[in-house]
Amino acid sequence: MEELQLIEGCKRQDRKSQQLVYEKYARVMYGICLRYASEKEAAQDLLQDGFIKVFMNINSFENKGSFEGWMKRIFVNLALENIRKDKTKKMYSDDIENVSDLDIIDEAEGDIDGITEDELLKMVQELPQGYRSVFNLYAIEDYSHKEISEMLGIAEGTSRSQYIRARALLQEKIKEYFKQ
Repeated sequence: MEELQLIEGCKRQDRKSQQLVYEKYARVMYGICLRYASEKEAAQDLLQDGFIKVFMNINSFENKGSFEGWMKRIFVNLALENIRKDKTKKMYSDDIENVSDLDIIDEAEGDIDGITEDELLKMVQELPQGYRSVFNLYAIEDYSHKEISEMLGIAEGTSRSQYIRARALLQEKIKEYFKQ
């Protein structure tokens, strides 16, 4: 089936069309969920919730732009919504002015070709939630620090400092990996 036919089927709440959309996009959307969740079970919950939201809101898709891009936005927003709900953790800390050592943004020494995608994903998942959220939004989803600050309700400088710290932690994890 063509994508347009699948979308129209989903708009009619056709279960077969929904299943085909799920099968076609689940892997990509699960990758997004894994980047924002700290464990696989939470990512699986996000995946299910995300597809429910996609199918509930499919009538708002106007066939303008990429359907996959529209879905990705839903999944990212859902992940961020879940993060905002978890008020038990202090996720975001000081603005960039409080980052004393800015040379941490230099590239990690060595080549990361020896790290599998799963190992790198695990390293990202181990980042503190605030760092992980900003890192994913900036480095992977390609949002600006201004957009991130608006999405997360934090200062733009805080977004920058969280990204710098996330990168520094990832660089340390990569260095440790190669020392093993």
